Amino acid sequence: MIKEVYAQGIKVGDSTITGPLVGFTNISDIINKVVPFIISLAAIILFFILMWGGIDYVSSQGAPEKLKTANAKITAAIIGFVLLVLSFLITRIVAFIFGIGGGII
Repeated sequence: MIKEVYAQGIKVGDSTITGPLVGFTNISDIINKVVPFIISLAAIILFFILMWGGIDYVSSQGAPEKLKTANAKITAAIIGFVLLVLSFLITRIVAFIFGIGGGII
């Protein structure tokens, strides 16, 4: 019977070469490690888009077209923030329901 589906290793001489997924025994372990990284990366991108929109807003000097594009960037960043929070909560709730996470928050 196969014990480690995701983390295979090969023995070469006296040493063993293992894959990058050593210690992962099922798909929930992988999900629990990848989701926080993706959410953190999305939060960093969100921060930079919000700052970019703020800088465009301040440097627009009252030009209507520049104000419109700056407002669109800020609005997109706020919508992105709401989607980021919702995706985090949904992920945690699903993980809690299926027993693959530590808790809801």
